Amino acid sequence: MTTRTGFLITQIKQVQARVFQRLLDGCGIDAFNGAQGRILYVLWQRDGVPIAALVQETGLAKNTLTAMLARMEEQGLVTREAGPKDRRQVVIRLTKKARGLQEPYEQVSQEMNEVFYRGLTQEDANLLDSLLDKVLLNLAEQEARLKQSQKNGGKDHGENKREIGQ
Repeated sequence: MTTRTGFLITQIKQVQARVFQRLLDGCGIDAFNGAQGRILYVLWQRDGVPIAALVQETGLAKNTLTAMLARMEEQGLVTREAGPKDRRQVVIRLTKKARGLQEPYEQVSQEMNEVFYRGLTQEDANLLDSLLDKVLLNLAEQEARLKQSQKNGGKDHGENKREIGQ
């Protein structure tokens, strides 16, 4: 089976990032970039999140997330605190400045949703979301298998290959 799905997803991600950043800039939101917005979005839903949970919820690698959090802390958007139950755990909290950016960010996000689904029926949009959820699940499962294979010294690598269409 020959498809362009991976290529299209990559292009969508690149164009979406540029459009989203321009919309943020157009609303005067220059305190953070689109990638940092993913972190803020999680924190706007639930403040005081441990770094390990942010890794899971944003899908960012821990080293990438740590570097982004350092920049966000310098920008006055987040603070790092010791966890309430375990002082070794680092918890990320929003600042007042970051909380004040939530409403304009949500307006830009809504505008992006309108762009994404322009020309699609509700049924088409639901189908697209469902198919993308399946692709994401497939990738997450494969990532978990590959991580496990690496822990096992790569012995299972051949078992993780599966031909499309079989």
